[in-house]
Order: sequence, then structure tokens, then C-alpha cells
Amino acid sequence: MTDRMKRPGGGAWGAAVWITGVFALLAVLPLATSGRLPERVATHWGGAAPDGSMPVWAASAFPALIWAALALGTVILTRRTPVPAPPWAGATLAFTGVFMAGTQASIVRANLDRADWREAGSVGLGITLTFVVALTAGALGLRTGRRGEPSSPSAAAAEAGASMEIPTGQRLVWLSRTSNPWLHLVAAVTGVAALAAALAAAGGLLTGMQWAVVTPFALASILTLAFSSAQARVTQKGLEVAFGPLGWPARRWAPQDIESSRAESRTPAQVGGWGYRLSGSGTTVMLRAGECLVVRPRKGAEFAVSVDDAERGAALLNTLSAGRPQQ
Repeated sequence: MTDRMKRPGGGAWGAAVWITGVFALLAVLPLATSGRLPERVATHWGGAAPDGSMPVWAASAFPALIWAALALGTVILTRRTPVPAPPWAGATLAFTGVFMAGTQASIVRANLDRADWREAGSVGLGITLTFVVALTAGALGLRTGRRGEPSSPSAAAAEAGASMEIPTGQRLVWLSRTSNPWLHLVAAVTGVAALAAALAAAGGLLTGMQWAVVTPFALASILTLAFSSAQARVTQKGLEVAFGPLGWPARRWAPQDIESSRAESRTPAQVGGWGYRLSGSGTTVMLRAGECLVVRPRKGAEFAVSVDDAERGAALLNTLSAGRPQQ
């Protein structure tokens, strides 16, 4: 381990100060102004008028805990990679920190000197301005992170991988499948939540179908399940990567459409998380950290999928792409 990896740099200290500062603002602002706030403060607006409230202590603790959980998750992901923090980490912390702090300030301002939370003013303009500032902060965080991003991957890794000799008269097929049990669990939990909301509405426990509850959970369950597993197959027709338990959707490349293929080790922190990810490295289907099959199409960005035995699959694909068909 190098000295640079042992000692936290300026970026790490800056992130620590930012995380601590946002946490302190979220937690302290309502408590510091509690003398000018009603016993319960408005925290949710249905249009111009408030329609939800919390005690002052909850309005202080709830957003602070959300921020702490998000920041901790980001730190854990970035520490699982040996390279400096990826650009998305700075962008996430910058955008979310500014937005949550601005929203907290808007909520406190709307409740100041009100006898009852139902008399709170509107937060629409404040939230809109906060969102614009947060987008700007996120963009700056992303740009700053990319300036410090190491050149990746190495020149050797970026080159085409090895190929293999195919005996005359033989046809070789390579197949590999990977799944993520945690994504399966998330799909199951969100699916159960959607079903429970629908059944509650059908039983009269909720007013109407409550699409605002059912739809997000159902959509999250379907999308998570669809990209919780992947199967990669190389044949004389090229590469096919099929997703989910039904093998749909799928992406396909003919051999002549692929410039090169290689095996490369990647982590969720490098590509921005789990599942189907878009980043500066192209598209990555990240189901587990480690070996990935990476293809460089003749047109478009690179595509990678985390599967076992990727080196053998890349070698066969390189043979086919080089115009040496199976006999």
C-alpha cells in the first residue's frame, strides 16, 4: 500500500468536512430556531398549502439521518476501489447535500413565526431555486472529480485481448451466467410492497388505488428483477447478452460489429453502483465485483458485463471478430 493510499488526501478531508457540515446544518437549524417555530412544523405541501407536519425534533433528525445513510453508503462504495474516489461520488454528495440543506432552510423559513403549522407559507420558489443550485453543484462536483480521475484503464488493458485457435471442423460455444441475490431480494421486497398497496386499496383500506404508491414500487420491482441476472453467450453469430429470468431484454453484436474484446476487473464504485450502469467507461452490467467481459464495438461506447470465465469468452469472440470463422 502506497503512502498516498494510507493517508487521506485533501479530497478526503474536504468530503469529510462537507458531510459533517451538511449533517450539522440539517440537525441544528430547526432546533436553533425552535423558539420561533410552532410545536409541529409543516414538512409536506400539497400545492401551495401544507398537508403534513412533524414535531420539531423529528424535522431535525429525519433529514439528518437520511443524509448520514446516503453519505455512509457513498463512502463505503468508494473505499472498495483502489483508485481515488470516482467522479459520481463527488457529484452525488454535492447535489444531495445542497438540495437537502436548501430544502431544510426553505421549510424552516416557511414555518418561522407561525402559530400553527397549517399557516406555514409556500416553499415552491425556495425548492425550485435550491434544485437549480444543487444541479450546478453536482455538475461542478462531477467536473472536479473527472479532473482527478486516473487514466483508465491502462493501455495494455484497453487493447484487444487474446484469441484462441479453433480446430478445423469444430464449433465452439462459450456461455456464462451471473446473478445477484441482493438485487433479487430488492425486487421481491418492492414487489411485495406494490402488491400490498394494491390489496389494501382493493380492500378499502386506502382511498382509491393510490397509484402514487403502487406504480413506483411495481416499476422498481420489474426493473430490478430484469437486471438482477445476466447470461452472456458467444457463438458463430457473435455475442448475445440476455437479462433477467426470462432472458429479455437482450443485446446482440455480430462478430464483424466488434472491434475487440477483453477481460477486465471492475468494481461497483468504478462504474457508479449495481445493475445497468452508464458511466465514462461506457455501459456496465454490474452484478458482482471482479472479472467482466468487455467488448469494444466498431460504433458506440464499450459494453461490459460481470460474468465468470470472461477471458475465455473474450478470446473466442476475438477469433470470430478477426474473420477466422469456425469451420
